[in-house]
Amino acid sequence: MKEKKIICWNVNGIRAWSKKGCMDWVLSQNPDIFCFQETKAHPEQLDASLLNIEGYTSYFDHSKLKKGYSGVAVYTKEKPIRVDTDLYIEDEILDQEGRFIALYFKDFLFIDCYFPNGGGESHRLDYKLKFYKAFHKYIEKARKSGLKIVFCGDLNVAHTEFDIARPKENQNHVGFLPVERAWLDGVIASGYIDTFRFMKPDARDVYSWWDVKSGARNRNIGWRIDYFLVDESQKKNIIDAQIHADIFGSDHCPISLVIKI
Repeated sequence: MKEKKIICWNVNGIRAWSKKGCMDWVLSQNPDIFCFQETKAHPEQLDASLLNIEGYTSYFDHSKLKKGYSGVAVYTKEKPIRVDTDLYIEDEILDQEGRFIALYFKDFLFIDCYFPNGGGESHRLDYKLKFYKAFHKYIEKARKSGLKIVFCGDLNVAHTEFDIARPKENQNHVGFLPVERAWLDGVIASGYIDTFRFMKPDARDVYSWWDVKSGARNRNIGWRIDYFLVDESQKKNIIDAQIHADIFGSDHCPISLVIKI
């Protein structure tokens, strides 16, 4: 069992993000794994500085429907046994938007996921809920096979009233709907730990996303929608969980987890 540091960040466009020098901060943390959501790029659109980072192997998933949309990336020091980018519900491949990448290691499964927002047309909320269901089924199958589970990403839901600056005003808004929050309730009830809330149960006014148009970050009017969750067998192995709200470069800030695994 080794201590691992993992960094997760919704970068809202990896090419623009990288031009701000943000990768320097990530690498200064010397993570064992780091991953991004909303890369908005196909791998062939990335230059060598993003594809080939010394000491890491990189893996990508991208939208098969349109360019400049969605996308996830994982960089890891230890090479996985296999990589999966397919999320099914029944016999249907659910994710064609580049939202999911799973790395299988000897003793654990690591997943980087950019969950659908669910806003806009009504079918997008239906898609989000279907995605939630398929994801939970996927991790439960892996856990029952004996693997430890670590998953992270932009879940696009604020779990409780402590995870959003203005809960009353947003109770009917996508991202804080009862049905979305109930899904996360169910995941946790089935045996998973929200690592930040576990380590910092009394933390208040700590968020990971702020609306850019309204200048919400300056006033800390935010949402905590980025998470690390692990299966409950690893409760004693969680060392640290942080939200790095002082690090800029996107409308989200990075989050990190230190765990023995």
